[in-house]
Amino acid sequence: STRLILHAKAQDTILSLAASAGSVEDLELEDVMKVGYKDIRCVESGGPEPGVGCAGRGVITSINFLEENGA
Repeated sequence: STRLILHAKAQDTILSLAASAGSVEDLELEDVMKVGYKDIRCVESGGPEPGVGCAGRGVITSINFLEENGA
């Protein structure tokens, strides 16, 4: 979790933002990345509820998004 680094409540995940926007292609890096303590850049990938599906898929989707956007 990035809560301590950001000194805030949990940030929105890439997958939840993509669901709201329509798809991950509709997001910009600035939409998902927050800067916290000592300029640490933070993202949360997200995934399905525990016990429902493959969390790895959420991580893969998030990593692909970050790579495609030069993060």
